[in-house]
Amino acid sequence: MSAARTTKQCWLDIRSAGSWKRAVSEEAVHQRFDAIVAADPADLEALPPTVTRVLAPAGADLPAAFGDADLVIVDPLRHGDPAVLAGRHPGIRFGSRHEVVDQPSLAAACESVRRDPCTVLSFRDPTNIPMEIVLAAADGKAGLIITTVAGIEDAAVHLSVLERGPDGIMLAPSAPGEATALSAVVRYRTPDVELVTLTVTAVTHAGTGERACVDTCTYLRQDEGILVGSRAKGMVLCVSETHPLPYMPTRPFRVNAGALMSYTLADHEYTRYLSELEAGGTVLAVGADGRTRRVTVGRIKIETRPLLSIESRAPDGTRVNLIVQDDWHVRVLGPGATVLNSTTLRPGDEILGYLPGRERHVGYPIDELCYEQ
Repeated sequence: MSAARTTKQCWLDIRSAGSWKRAVSEEAVHQRFDAIVAADPADLEALPPTVTRVLAPAGADLPAAFGDADLVIVDPLRHGDPAVLAGRHPGIRFGSRHEVVDQPSLAAACESVRRDPCTVLSFRDPTNIPMEIVLAAADGKAGLIITTVAGIEDAAVHLSVLERGPDGIMLAPSAPGEATALSAVVRYRTPDVELVTLTVTAVTHAGTGERACVDTCTYLRQDEGILVGSRAKGMVLCVSETHPLPYMPTRPFRVNAGALMSYTLADHEYTRYLSELEAGGTVLAVGADGRTRRVTVGRIKIETRPLLSIESRAPDGTRVNLIVQDDWHVRVLGPGATVLNSTTLRPGDEILGYLPGRERHVGYPIDELCYEQ
């Protein structure tokens, strides 16, 4: 599988769709699916050229004609080698399909992904290990790998196997609407955020209170952290504990984030209080260049500590406040991913921040009168 292929494909299998075959096909076309799979060439006739028309013959014999099919997916054990079939039928692309149920079928799938231009895979058992083996076998190969899923939730799991997942997901929908849901899962991306340079105006001790460490299920990068702020309209980029410190080991999964009432971003639009985060939820990891990714929260540690208040101002005059644990090892990021110890910050220093620009109500952006001081 090509390591450079990052855009994942959505395939819809209409072979068992029954009376609503046409409805789900139209839905898939509307959702810009990459391919629609049918067993009968007649089911591909009305499809536009914007979607790849895939024929997956059901019987032991191939049909006499392939109709409008752009790609024919065959079972090599029943229909023959795809490369041989392509030689017999000039102008028709052939790929293979495999159901992995044991060691011999796994070996055949591994051979296929190293050889065939397209391989569709299904896995019988509730384990990701066979898929991991197949994806590893395909490393560096250019062929397309599509895996079948039983439901929408499985799609997210498949896409994360060996970090990169297959090249696409195929779903046989049980009802209209599932094509839309699959598209939302497969094509979900967190957009970059536009970070701004904030100028520190004051740093003061703020007494004692509860602060939250956000422990994620992910190795965070050295220029990566989460956005935290006392007010919804302005946040500061708090860096992960990936940088060495005396007296304690690094904890690359952690951000010592701030006072428990602080805002953070659960995704690119929705804010949460740090006190609301919990295991299994999500938080938005943000890099110093503005790139983002949604990561899973593994634990929130809320403990009583001395607190430090950092006041800053954005170029447009917006005041941004951050309250963190009053300790040298609590850090924020500055321009160019410079790591800054919070207790050494002084007026005039520059730190990175983000201005969401809208008020919040139960985490959602809303346009209403709201003063935060």
